[in-house]
Amino acid sequence: MPSALESPEGAEEDILHYEEIEDGAVSPMDLSELLKEGTKESHDRAENTQFVKDFLKGRIKKELFKLATVALYFTYSALEEEMDRNKDNPVFAPLYFPVELHRREALAKDLKYFYGEDWKGKIQCSEATQQYVDRIHHVGQHEPELLVAHAYTRYMGDLSGGQVLKKVAQRALKLPSTEEGIQFYTFDNISNAQKFKQLYRARMNALDLDKNTKERIVEEANKAFRFNMQVFDELDKIGRSLAEEAQDGGFPVHDGKGDVRKCPYYADKVGMASPGCPFHAAVGLARQPLVQLVLAACMAVAAGAAAWYIL
Repeated sequence: MPSALESPEGAEEDILHYEEIEDGAVSPMDLSELLKEGTKESHDRAENTQFVKDFLKGRIKKELFKLATVALYFTYSALEEEMDRNKDNPVFAPLYFPVELHRREALAKDLKYFYGEDWKGKIQCSEATQQYVDRIHHVGQHEPELLVAHAYTRYMGDLSGGQVLKKVAQRALKLPSTEEGIQFYTFDNISNAQKFKQLYRARMNALDLDKNTKERIVEEANKAFRFNMQVFDELDKIGRSLAEEAQDGGFPVHDGKGDVRKCPYYADKVGMASPGCPFHAAVGLARQPLVQLVLAACMAVAAGAAAWYIL
C-alpha cells in the first residue's frame, strides 16, 4: 500500500493528504472509539506509574533514560519487523505508514549518541522488554489482526504524550537543541500530528472487522499497556539502585551514611586538596557546642523576624 506521503503523479512536492478523514462520522462501535474507551483505565494506570510521574517532573537520570531508549529500540524493532511482514495483509495494511511512523532508525541514532559507534555491543534486551517483544512477534506471526492494538498503543502515544516527554527529557538532561538523543520523539515526515492521528483512526475504523475481532483488539491493547507498565516498573527498580546524579550542573547529594570514600564530593573525584567529605565536615562542625549556640541564636532571630512579618 502506498505511503500517505506519496503525492499524485505530477505533484510538485510531497504533501500529506487527509481526504479520508470524515469529521463527525465516528460511531461508538468504531474501532477507534472502542479502543479509546476500552483502554482508558489502562492508560490512566500507565500514566501514574512511578517512572512516568518522575519523568514528567524532570526527575529522570541520564543512565535510566538510556536504558529506556534501549527498551524502546528492542520493542520497535520487533513491532516494525512484524508490520513489514504484514504490510500486504488486509487486516493491517491500511495502517502501514513506514515513512511517517517507523522509529527503529531514529532509536538507533539515539543509541549511537548515548553509547557511541559500537552501541550494538553495549546494549541488551531486559527481561520485561523481552516478554513484550515475544508477544509482538507471536501476534505478528499468528494473529496479525491484533497487531493493530500494538501499533495503536505505541504510535498514537508517541504522537501525543510522547511530545511532552521529549521536551522534559531535553530540558532535564540538558540535551542539545539539535535533538540528538531524542530523535525517537521527532516525526519529520508528519507535518500535523493531530490531523495524522485523525487519518490513522479513520483507517482503523475502515478495517473490515467483526465485533468479536474488535473486542480482541481492545483486549490486546490492554495487554500492550500492561507490558509497558512492566517495563516502567523494571526501570523504576533500576533507577532506585542508581547513584544520584548531578542536578542543575552541581553534584549529587550525599546522605552522610556509609564509607566516606564513596561520597561524590570525595577529594580524588573533584580534585580538592582535602580528602574529607563536605557533608561529614559540616555534620562534625555542627556538633561543636559553640557552633550550636550560634545556630540557636540565629534561629531565634529568624523566628522573631518571621513573627514580626506575619503580624
